[in-house]
Amino acid sequence: MRPFTVLRALATVAVLAGSVSGVTAKDPIAVMIDRAKVMRISAPAATVVIGNPAIADATIQDRQTLVITGKVTGVTNLVILDAKGELIADELINVEKADRGMVTVQRGARRYTYACTPSCNVALEPGDASEYFSQASSQMAGRSGFVAQSTGPTQ
Repeated sequence: MRPFTVLRALATVAVLAGSVSGVTAKDPIAVMIDRAKVMRISAPAATVVIGNPAIADATIQDRQTLVITGKVTGVTNLVILDAKGELIADELINVEKADRGMVTVQRGARRYTYACTPSCNVALEPGDASEYFSQASSQMAGRSGFVAQSTGPTQ
């Protein structure tokens, strides 16, 4: 058998095996860091599992609606089961950095990230200079605490 014929035969077997098993390649769900995406599912969910909760989070809005939130760049998976433990969905989630309006300043080995839309504000990213990251996150936490105190408890 000639090499070209062998390759064509192998490719045909691979295609047939894929179609027999019903496995199809799907695009991952793309989510931006610090943004949420709504996902509707075909059946009521009882269990939702994120492979790596440091990368993304999923909350059940109602029994057939999930909200997926990107935390840091990376790829993880999402598994959704019904009340009987049957698989509803098994999806890849790809969390990406939102580059639109983002400016990265590199000063020697130190990196600083800003969101500029049009004025620039701190936009913390893993890998930013540690003193910059620590100071900005402390200020953000202080601001969040101040806002929570001034608005009082929510009903």
